[in-house]
Amino acid sequence: VLNLPAPVDAKIEGLYTRPTCRNPLILKLRLFYRRHNLRIVQYPHGQATKNDTEDNFMNELQAFEKHLRENEKSPATIEKYLRDTRAFLCWLDGRKPTKELTVCYKEGLTERYEAASVNSMLAGINSYLSFSGRADCRVKPLRVQRTLFGSEERELSREEYARLVRAAGGAQIGVVMQTICGTGIRVSELRHITAEAVREGRAALRNKGKTRVILIPAALRKLLLGYMKKAGVTTGSVFLSKNKTPLDRSTVWRRMKALCERAGVDPRKVFPHSLRHLFARVFYSVEKDLLRLADILGHASVNTTRIYTMETGRQHMKLLERVSRTLLT
Repeated sequence: VLNLPAPVDAKIEGLYTRPTCRNPLILKLRLFYRRHNLRIVQYPHGQATKNDTEDNFMNELQAFEKHLRENEKSPATIEKYLRDTRAFLCWLDGRKPTKELTVCYKEGLTERYEAASVNSMLAGINSYLSFSGRADCRVKPLRVQRTLFGSEERELSREEYARLVRAAGGAQIGVVMQTICGTGIRVSELRHITAEAVREGRAALRNKGKTRVILIPAALRKLLLGYMKKAGVTTGSVFLSKNKTPLDRSTVWRRMKALCERAGVDPRKVFPHSLRHLFARVFYSVEKDLLRLADILGHASVNTTRIYTMETGRQHMKLLERVSRTLLT
């Protein structure tokens, strides 16, 4: 059954589509249903659909995707919003959204996920509700009190990062990790690390409707030039898949996870974004300039940057111990 809040009929007769259909959204929905063990009923070629519900479902998602693209949302944001909206619509199971139902869905999410995850899901759902003319059904995000320190169980340390790089050996993923961690870029910005940018020593990154220029440190530049020579890359994106297309986030994620056992690192700590956080923490430990770090990371708000530089509980305790020794007599 679909692992979502409230009762869900495991026999959802979704996607009354032809087996030969190659519509990207339909293919994504098929994958979503398979992942959650929901049954997909296929009808013989040419047979009419059972009703118009699924057609409306598909049309709304396609229109919502078009709306997001027209508003210049990043590909990652579009993918996330569509995924969360699909889950919400599947949970509704043909019912029209109401405030009461959306609140019920929110409560179910709250029981299963952390507040930050719930809020990220609600952002996509609220965007869809506004787009579809149901703004009155929107719900408020959860209020989250600012945390003073982070969890060591979720933060990748320098030592663990070094073990991952060693475990990668001379493989492409090792150079990818060093590029992300050496510059602080997002994994979605990896495609902007081109052969031309490496030779010039700087790269122009375009993300979320903004452009910023980052410098490529000499040591990293030397590493990338060596990799380019070995891989035969002379122009365009440095990191390519077997199909000669820029690496996507899922490929990087999967290859990083594959290194965990060999490196002896907890998989729960290993994500492409963990490298960006590690860069931010190390930068801030060397240069206590939050505004400059925000510019490097491409953050619109310095409050976002503060999250990246959050110290661990052990570090916070050491600080409190020093204060206590100073004040207590």
